[in-house]
Amino acid sequence: MVDVHPANAGQLGAWDGAQGAYWAAQADRFDRSVARYDAAFLAAADLRPGERVLDVGCGTGRTTREAARRTGSALGVDLSSAMLEVARRRAAEEELTGVRFQQADAQVADFPPAGFDVAISRTGAMFFADPVAALANVGRALVPGGRLVLLVWQALEANEWMTEILGALAAGRPLPSPPPGAPGPFSLADPDHLRGVLAAAGHRQVEVEGLAEPEWFGADADDAQEFVLGLAGWLLDGLDDAARARAVADLRRRLEAHTGPDGIEFGSAAWLVTARRP
Repeated sequence: MVDVHPANAGQLGAWDGAQGAYWAAQADRFDRSVARYDAAFLAAADLRPGERVLDVGCGTGRTTREAARRTGSALGVDLSSAMLEVARRRAAEEELTGVRFQQADAQVADFPPAGFDVAISRTGAMFFADPVAALANVGRALVPGGRLVLLVWQALEANEWMTEILGALAAGRPLPSPPPGAPGPFSLADPDHLRGVLAAAGHRQVEVEGLAEPEWFGADADDAQEFVLGLAGWLLDGLDDAARARAVADLRRRLEAHTGPDGIEFGSAAWLVTARRP
């Protein structure tokens, strides 16, 4: 049984349950959806041969495996056993050495003190119940002067992929709003709050850069619709048949309106964050 802080039990239930299983089954699609951020993210990490990398919220391990290719040593941690199974399988298929995966809650995981030179997290740092405690724990795992690189989403209204999908599936109903500070995709969206969290966690030389890239959702409207309904179809719960049909038709119109030469793409915006342990 994975050791999880009680406040993160809900995240474990989701990511080590149906949500994580869906992400594992759709690993290639999720990786492609954010792939346009990878070059800037990895450039900011500036990974060098011989460095030891900790990948927090590694999912199916794409960034962990790339880190291992560049440095020779990377540990990926995540709450989802299903996604970690995919990560391990792909590392074996790619004949990578020096890469390991561990099911762990990075907020309380017993990382070796000063055991890593770099910590990275691509869209994974927003889901901690206590991000200060989590990022402080990650910081203790870094050597003095060690680097932290995060990619986190900007505000909901800056991310068309979310506003368009939610707007359709909510069918005119108010969207569920998590309490302020609750874990979720946009919990670190405010740059001032983000800087404060990192400072409170003991990180210094914090830099926050805004990035904007299209996010890919499918080859065509049929493909994207199947994916979106598998991911967020729960938003249709409680609607009668007619309202459900209207919501799905609205989603379809929005997907078709975002069809381009590479398939279905929506605008997105993220913060690229770098910091150092003193």
